[in-house]
Amino acid sequence: MNELNYFPLFLSIKVAVLATLTSLAIGIPTAYYLSISKSRIGDIIDSLTNFPVILPPTVLGYYLLVLLGRQSPIGIFLEKNFDIMIVFTPIGAVIAASVVSVPYLIKSAKTSFCEIDSDLLNAGRVLGKNEAYIFLTIIIPLSWRGIIAGITMAFARALGDFGTTLMVAGSIPDKTLTMPIAIYNAMQADDTRTVNLLVAIMTITALSVIFIISRIGKKRKTQNV
Repeated sequence: MNELNYFPLFLSIKVAVLATLTSLAIGIPTAYYLSISKSRIGDIIDSLTNFPVILPPTVLGYYLLVLLGRQSPIGIFLEKNFDIMIVFTPIGAVIAASVVSVPYLIKSAKTSFCEIDSDLLNAGRVLGKNEAYIFLTIIIPLSWRGIIAGITMAFARALGDFGTTLMVAGSIPDKTLTMPIAIYNAMQADDTRTVNLLVAIMTITALSVIFIISRIGKKRKTQNV
């Protein structure tokens, strides 16, 4: 009986956490801009944020390969100047997971931002508060539930990504092999025991993380009441 390799689990969690943090850094400002923008540029950006959701994962992965591959301008620049390679590395896995997960956070946060009563924001402006202060002390606290929901969906999407990650990072054992890909490989090898174990571990891990994030959101809400 072969010993179960837990590397794919640890890598998947690491990739999902980093992808979620990346989604937060990109998604929150983007969502806020989209919630207040009435320009055509805002409409274009809004459409582009939904692009990763509509495209098949393999097609999205192909676009990322073209954009970030070793023969692309970006890939050549990074490798030549910083000795950084993106494709078939854990960095590629994080980027792939971030691209597929950020739309879910943007959509959830944007909905919450749009639901805020503008009178509350105007009251802050009348009191002489700047936009950064209003954003951090009024908008974020009032939108916390939507942001938590977005974080949960982004993490779950990043944790379970298969097609895009496979295209960009590959399935190199002990390097870029994530849990969804490991499950697929075990299925191909007709290793039912490993498949069942990996699926159970993946399910328990995902549910545990989602439960913890939800509890944090409820605790935050209680503190704000």
